[in-house]
Amino acid sequence: MQILWTLLIGFVIGVLARWIKPGRDAIGWIMTALIGVGGALLAKFVGQQMGWYGQYDRAGLLASVGGAIVLLFVYEMLSRARAATREQQK
Repeated sequence: MQILWTLLIGFVIGVLARWIKPGRDAIGWIMTALIGVGGALLAKFVGQQMGWYGQYDRAGLLASVGGAIVLLFVYEMLSRARAATREQQK
């Protein structure tokens, strides 16, 4: 049951990140949820390294959305690089 809540909250975070980030993100709902969960994990890791969060603290909503936006930019860059590689191979 815990994983279901994690994916649901991750989906909400991913949707918020996609709504805030400019541009068109052609990804499905599963990838949206994974980027949202990844954004929360990234926010927690960075927050712990900066001393903002303790070991058992959770990242806040805004930090999680920020982390998801960063992951969306990374995903977009990787997608463009992969498309450019495919074009060069033709």
